[in-house]
Amino acid sequence: MAKFLITGSKGQVGYCLVQQLTGKADILAVDRDELDITDKDQVYQTVQEFQPDIIINAAAHTAVDKAESEIELSEAINVYGPQYLAEAANKIGATILHISTDYVFNGEGSQAYKETDETGPQGVYGKTKLAGEIAVQQANPRSVILRTAWVFGEHGHNFVKTMLRLGKERDTLGIVGDQFGGPTYAGDIAAALIKIANEILKGRNDVFGVYHFTGQPYVSWFEFAQAIFTQAESKKLLEKRPHLNSIATTDYPTPAKRPANSRLDLSKIKQTFAIEPSDWQKALENIKAYSM
Repeated sequence: MAKFLITGSKGQVGYCLVQQLTGKADILAVDRDELDITDKDQVYQTVQEFQPDIIINAAAHTAVDKAESEIELSEAINVYGPQYLAEAANKIGATILHISTDYVFNGEGSQAYKETDETGPQGVYGKTKLAGEIAVQQANPRSVILRTAWVFGEHGHNFVKTMLRLGKERDTLGIVGDQFGGPTYAGDIAAALIKIANEILKGRNDVFGVYHFTGQPYVSWFEFAQAIFTQAESKKLLEKRPHLNSIATTDYPTPAKRPANSRLDLSKIKQTFAIEPSDWQKALENIKAYSM
């Protein structure tokens, strides 16, 4: 039975990874309470003792606005932590799968970004995530970077849960309508990572590198909110859906700049692993689970 070390096990994707791997692999699932990935000695010791075949790093500092002022913390979690995990994995010949983000791009234009496109992060979060990608790949040639975007799921904090909460509190909501991307169900990200891991465990050594994985179709946050409330209304989670106004990014200033274009091109992951885009519309059909 293959051995998996999963970091960030209480986050959206980490939680799904544990659920999907339980009974199918020997798992060591750790969150910040069990393993501080920014502590090099602790990381080395844990990896040396457990001897995983695969490390999946689902830990990250994802508070995009807070990152603008918490620069050292962002660097520790998004750059040095992944680097230590990759180094420790390399020492024992293990593979590391590392989750990254659309924020490594500048978010301009309307074309879906390919893995080979020029990066240009606009804020601390994106800059530290890009530096983390580079650190992982330099530390371990047996590495896979999976960039994703707009993650949501039944567990943890996300846009779907925020909309359901605000929909009960307010009659009218202003939702940004000029940022576009692919909502991505956390369970589908976990399934994609496990499929990639299993291919590597079967002996495929030609698949290391960077991949994009998100949901389709691409929509704006406003259109995503519309879909959320349509499902919530049909499942009778709300007595009355709120009125939604499409607003511009400039109407909703935040400390960190958001990408206007978060579309990622998904052809490489489909060609290499036959992994299809996340079906976010199908995932929303289980909307009752998001309101628990």
